[in-house]
Amino acid sequence: MQRLIRTHTPSPRPAAIHRPIAAVQGLLLAAVLVAASSATAQQFVVAPSATVLSGDPLHISLTGLPASGEVSLTATRLVRDFFGNRLYRAEARFAIGTDGRLDLATQAPADGSYAGADLRGLFWSMTPLAAAAPPAATASAAAGEALSEGQVRLVASSRGRELAQQLIQFRHTLPEVIRQPVDAFPGAIFAVPPGKAKRPALILLGGSEGGSSVARSAQAYAARGFAVLGLPYYSPPGWGANGPTAAELPQLPAAFADIPIERLEQARAWLATQPQVDATRIGVLGISKGAEFALAAAQRLPWIRAVVALVPTDVIWEGWGDGVLPGQRSSFAWQGQPLAFVPYKDFAQEVRGFQTGEPVLFRRPQDKGRAAFAERVPAARIRVEDITAPVLVAGGDDDQVWDSGGMARNIAKARAAAGRETVLLVYPKAGHALSASGWSPTTQYNAGPMKMGGTPQADARAQAEIWTRSIEFLRSSLGPMPD
Repeated sequence: MQRLIRTHTPSPRPAAIHRPIAAVQGLLLAAVLVAASSATAQQFVVAPSATVLSGDPLHISLTGLPASGEVSLTATRLVRDFFGNRLYRAEARFAIGTDGRLDLATQAPADGSYAGADLRGLFWSMTPLAAAAPPAATASAAAGEALSEGQVRLVASSRGRELAQQLIQFRHTLPEVIRQPVDAFPGAIFAVPPGKAKRPALILLGGSEGGSSVARSAQAYAARGFAVLGLPYYSPPGWGANGPTAAELPQLPAAFADIPIERLEQARAWLATQPQVDATRIGVLGISKGAEFALAAAQRLPWIRAVVALVPTDVIWEGWGDGVLPGQRSSFAWQGQPLAFVPYKDFAQEVRGFQTGEPVLFRRPQDKGRAAFAERVPAARIRVEDITAPVLVAGGDDDQVWDSGGMARNIAKARAAAGRETVLLVYPKAGHALSASGWSPTTQYNAGPMKMGGTPQADARAQAEIWTRSIEFLRSSLGPMPD
């Protein structure tokens, strides 16, 4: 370059001078293009797509990174939690090899929000930023651009300079899934893929949170091919950031006491009227108290073709709620008769933690009750060996709501003795919140007075496996989907 520049001097032969000037311009243009290429070579590679159903397989890597350098990644997401819409954020720093590549599934960060090689690490390890965000969308602290529900922004940087940015959209469902309220059941949602073909059906039963939250999950399972009825059955007064709130669905029981199992008979009858439903192939998926409901129902209702019981119990427990005296009511009833139950012990003492700030572990009054009233356990035990349908149970040994890991093992043991088909999934370090897909933040499950148990990483890994195994189990147990 220097030799060519020196030729740019006055000369009686201008044509000869023009050629080296053109060469200089060409070299300068090439240098600019190389620099631009280098500046934009770093990129995220997201497969199969950056828009994905939450829970489906996803692979994330980066290419073109500075060889043998360091790269920091941040992930930002808008999350609706107890305090409203808030930005959550995680970060990690990685040492890059000579190939200039980073694979989140195989490479552990040097430091950051999580440890160890973990594809989902940047997603589950997010923690909330201090301020609440506007309800619709908010500015991303990482990129200064709006984020909406289900979006995660990844930003790669090195030495304070941004290298690449990627937006990942986690879909709760597919846009073509049809969703409709069900007048026969307050708060219920029926969701089904388009078309006239008959499909296996799934009834979803939520836990002690009550209300319509379980109904909102119907579309996620419908996106996997099922005709889904999200069925609320209980709706207590709530508690928000500003104090007590009214029951969401006042038509439903406000106390969790003597809930009629026959409600599922009504659900089956309604599903049989839907042209997209094959009423000979109906499964039930229950979470927590919903798992108690599902197992107690499947013991008595032989038309249930498959049961998924997430963080389950092997016995019927005491009921509770406004107007319910301690130790006097069962959680469930059958044909007008309350089921035998195991009472709690020191339940009122435990819930005082909500006023005092002491940790509230609902597992303690249940474990105490099971020990103190051991003679009542046999009558209260759910006879899972009588369930002819295949069953999947999944629990955590560090569950602080109740001993779902131990009770899941009890269920599997009783069914194995009877020669029944059971899938058992138990995670030693996981807690009670295992019904998500593993891609959402899990860091706040023990942040408030009520402790769910589990470590954030163990919960996320358990969620991811349980989600995948549950879908596979239901498809196998309920039979083929229409083409």
